[in-house]
Amino acid sequence: MRLAVIIGSTRRGRFGPTVADWLTQQAVKQFEVDVLDLKTAGLPDGLPDPDDERPAEVDALGSRLATADAFAVVTPEINCSFPAPLKTALDWYYEEWHAKPVAIVSYGREHGGCHATAQLRQVFSELQAVTIRNTVALPCYWEQFTADGGWPKPSAGYEAAAKLMLDQLVWWAEALQDARKRRPYQP
Repeated sequence: MRLAVIIGSTRRGRFGPTVADWLTQQAVKQFEVDVLDLKTAGLPDGLPDPDDERPAEVDALGSRLATADAFAVVTPEINCSFPAPLKTALDWYYEEWHAKPVAIVSYGREHGGCHATAQLRQVFSELQAVTIRNTVALPCYWEQFTADGGWPKPSAGYEAAAKLMLDQLVWWAEALQDARKRRPYQP
């Protein structure tokens, strides 16, 4: 099974790569992992007119998304939502998301990005993807650094939440892959 881990923040000083590295360490036990960083993907900031040619960067990322069996989106919560570059990246693609499961790992203040997660569920539903129930929410994540700068503290308990989420993601990825093989998905 191939998992695409998508880093949804493009801000300077962002925490997303730290979370994605941690998640990748958990996920490689069950998946072949491809980390897709929107900051380095080179996607245009806006969507084109329907008659415009698709940029090469869009095609390059699209082929990586198309080969994924499942997705894990790592997103901060900004003003009770997810970042605009992540929404633009989601909107560039359509068929690449169809009938594939999506896990969400969010981080933020006291709620750990739960508002961003709720909004992403709506968007992925429209894209014909299946968001799995269990997520990993990282409230006040900055409090979970160890004295030597590592993240997260073992006492944070994030590994148990990640294992449950990834176990569910594997089940959905296998079930939906089998279904797509038996009968191509038609939206």
